[in-house]
Amino acid sequence: MRELSPTISDSLSRQQADQRRGGQALEALGDPTRRAIFERLVGHPRSVRELADVLPVSRPAVSQHLKVLKHSGLVIDRAEGTRRIYRVDPTGVAAMREYLDKMWDAALAAFAQAAENRDETQTEGEAE
Repeated sequence: MRELSPTISDSLSRQQADQRRGGQALEALGDPTRRAIFERLVGHPRSVRELADVLPVSRPAVSQHLKVLKHSGLVIDRAEGTRRIYRVDPTGVAAMREYLDKMWDAALAAFAQAAENRDETQTEGEAE
């Protein structure tokens, strides 16, 4: 079996990593509490306390959800005194969008192919 050149192999590895990252982001947002946290961070950066004050969960629970969102690449944080301020990570959002774009493109292509096959089958049936 022929090996791929390093640049092609690197490119494929990056594409696979981007796809994994996009999938992980969607998985993280599958939880309603994490989605609510993420939606609040879209408006502006917030601390754990600020998030816990507007959500029906404890501060430790918010921290755990933020850990998952951070691991999935959707949020980043910075130290501000003794607390951490979380905000949406545009890179993670871009990876998720790219993942969805690819899935949507594939779904549309499959739909177009199915419609074309259906038209061909109907045309052949009418010709007989």
